Amino acid sequence: MTKMKRIFDLILALVLIVLFSILMLVIAALIKLMSKGPAIFWTDRVGVNNTIFKMAKFRTMKLNTPQVATHLMENPERYLIPGGEFLRKYSLDELPQLFNVLKGDMSFVGPRPALFNQDDLVELRTKNNIHKLLPGVTGWAQVNGRDDLAIPVKVSFDEYYLSHRSFAFDLYIILLTVIKVVKREGVQH
Repeated sequence: MTKMKRIFDLILALVLIVLFSILMLVIAALIKLMSKGPAIFWTDRVGVNNTIFKMAKFRTMKLNTPQVATHLMENPERYLIPGGEFLRKYSLDELPQLFNVLKGDMSFVGPRPALFNQDDLVELRTKNNIHKLLPGVTGWAQVNGRDDLAIPVKVSFDEYYLSHRSFAFDLYIILLTVIKVVKREGVQH
């Protein structure tokens, strides 16, 4: 499964980078035109075996935004740059993660990588051996609630994925992700 999953990740990442390259350039240019700072935001995330890696996202927040999970912020909308809400609602801010997939820091499907300071999530995932999985652009918890899930519920979905992993299940999660993104389900901010 692991070798086949990696080959699938590489092929799909390359295809999507080619397909979305113009869109990504346009998004980067618009971010640069509408706000100060870089178009790409590099955030420290917890990867496989709890190692820290740099995850790429299009920047949707102002430069002075605290590095905490958005749902923990008081009034996160005040930190959004012009167009940031649109990028987040349609998950367009996640497109640079295709390069994380190419590099091997992430897979298309796996538990979403925790922020470096989400100690409660990291601890619970480690206790349940989820930390041994390569984090994903999307995952079983993502398609079952995304931002709406409490940490123990999120981890229970991650556990389910850990014990039911398969290529067919990954394809199903990718299909559900596309549907959820189009419908904008589970995105709070």
